[in-house]
Amino acid sequence: MRRWRGLQATPGDLGRTVVTIGMYDGVHRGHQELIGTAVARARALGRPCVLVTFDPHPTEVVRPGTHPAILTSLDRKAELVAGLGVDAMCVLPFTQEFSRWTPEEFTHAVLVEDLHAAAVVVGENFTYGHKAAGSVATLTQDGRRFGFAVEGLPLAGDSSADGEVTISSTYIRACVAAGDMASAARALGRPHRVDGVVVRGERRGRELGYPTANVESPPFTAIPADGVYAGSLVTRDLAGRTVDSRPAAVSVGTNPTFQGTRRTVEAHVLDFSGDLYGEHVGVEFVERLRPMTSFAGVDELVATMADDVTRTRAVLGV
Repeated sequence: MRRWRGLQATPGDLGRTVVTIGMYDGVHRGHQELIGTAVARARALGRPCVLVTFDPHPTEVVRPGTHPAILTSLDRKAELVAGLGVDAMCVLPFTQEFSRWTPEEFTHAVLVEDLHAAAVVVGENFTYGHKAAGSVATLTQDGRRFGFAVEGLPLAGDSSADGEVTISSTYIRACVAAGDMASAARALGRPHRVDGVVVRGERRGRELGYPTANVESPPFTAIPADGVYAGSLVTRDLAGRTVDSRPAAVSVGTNPTFQGTRRTVEAHVLDFSGDLYGEHVGVEFVERLRPMTSFAGVDELVATMADDVTRTRAVLGV
């Protein structure tokens, strides 16, 4: 998949395109349906499918200090949408100046002049331009004027014990924050993943017989609620592509037994003794085993860690 940042970097050989636009944070099941429709339209027309997304999240620029937790990094997003058949991903820097573009300016600069859109596929709640003044209706009007088709697709839903819910990035963030990894996975279509780099920690796990990979993630990453989880550690290449996956018991929290104050994500990879320092990895969360607890002593902690590993094996079937 081709990938670039900023309109000025758009390849000159794209020709006419089928475009889909959005943050696509999480690339969840609703996003997958929408992107799948865009890819199908592109194949039918014999045109490339281009996904347009934004960085940073528009909310942080429009209302500084309100940046939502991010479900997928740009590299992970690129990997996921490429797997859905997208031919190219254009990342538009979301700046104060860009936020002031009118819907008409956005349409003309991005869709007409730059990407030569033949068709645009978006969600029915899509908005764009200064103060979100543009909608699917205004985009459709512009499409008639400039010669591109527009589809606004309905939002996907999910049936749960609480009834029907609309699948959205906001809903999934709430599930992750609550440690409800089953609901998050159902909406995502896969386990939630936190990407980062393995850094040196306190090395207490190694001393206790349970060495861990201390994963440092980028700011604003959606970290699950404190606790211990059954999951896996995914190794990645420098482009963010998945290389390998190993089962792991994962701890999220501040290590209260040792009066810790810094919140960390630490993965004990089962049946593994290699060196992971400096590796680009992802931690996937399958099921929350227990909340984070402060133990009276090291012996009680070690016994509980042994039980965590046993339960992780049971959950993962390894």
